[in-house]
Amino acid sequence: MTDSDDHPSPPPLAGVIGQPIAHSRSPALHHHWLDTYGLPGAYIPMQVADKDLEEVLRALPKAGFVGVNITIPHKVKALEIADLVTDRATIIGAANTLIFRRDGKIHADNTDGYGFVANLRHAAPDWNPAAGPAAVLGAGGAARAIISSLLEVGVPQILLSNRTRPKAEALRTEFGSRIDVVDWVQAGNMLEDAATVVNTTSLGMTGSPALRVPLDGLQKGALVTDLVYSPLRTTLLEEAAARGCRTVDGLGMLIHQAVPAFERWFGVRPEVTEATRAAVLK
Repeated sequence: MTDSDDHPSPPPLAGVIGQPIAHSRSPALHHHWLDTYGLPGAYIPMQVADKDLEEVLRALPKAGFVGVNITIPHKVKALEIADLVTDRATIIGAANTLIFRRDGKIHADNTDGYGFVANLRHAAPDWNPAAGPAAVLGAGGAARAIISSLLEVGVPQILLSNRTRPKAEALRTEFGSRIDVVDWVQAGNMLEDAATVVNTTSLGMTGSPALRVPLDGLQKGALVTDLVYSPLRTTLLEEAAARGCRTVDGLGMLIHQAVPAFERWFGVRPEVTEATRAAVLK
């Protein structure tokens, strides 16, 4: 009889790495799915300093980890550490999901853009990306994933505004002529043409400054979404709803981006339900 017969394989481990990490809702989400489907395994939050990231990532597979999520501030560095990288992670320039392969190699992916589009389709099934331009506020790491996914699903033009214009110009250089950069002081004007509006900044988040872009130009019927989910109903979403827009909160993106990762790690593709949202909000 071999060792493997004596010792059944331990349950798979996954987790999320960031600094800080105590605020993360990912453990509640993954444990909800593990419980729902009766699967063995655990999902652990880990606070790791930048200087220790590679050492920790190389050690985790030896401790029974099948993969991890990566959050702020490690998404770009995780991509550089990985041995294999998906096309979409390369385009976005950051990794949010790592899969530890049996040969010890680290495979990096980015499911943020997937989660963003899946959330819109789930919450607003009649959303038509081709209906008109999308206005995107912000040009940070999240904006890269959003712009890449919007272009992929057929948005004809992206109007992009950021507090520092050079960052927006850099994204235009990278993603091409379907992007038009608008000065931050004119950001309110670009809403007049937009069929889809996305806030990718932290403005409006609990503890952050308010989003001070004038919203008078919002078109009735436009779809407005905010990546901020604390508070769940941001001032942007409240005002957009009052103007007759369809609104989608940012919590769904967090949930939907986790679906492919959970499936890769634990072998079951989880469904996103009201119970899922409730578990994450608890």
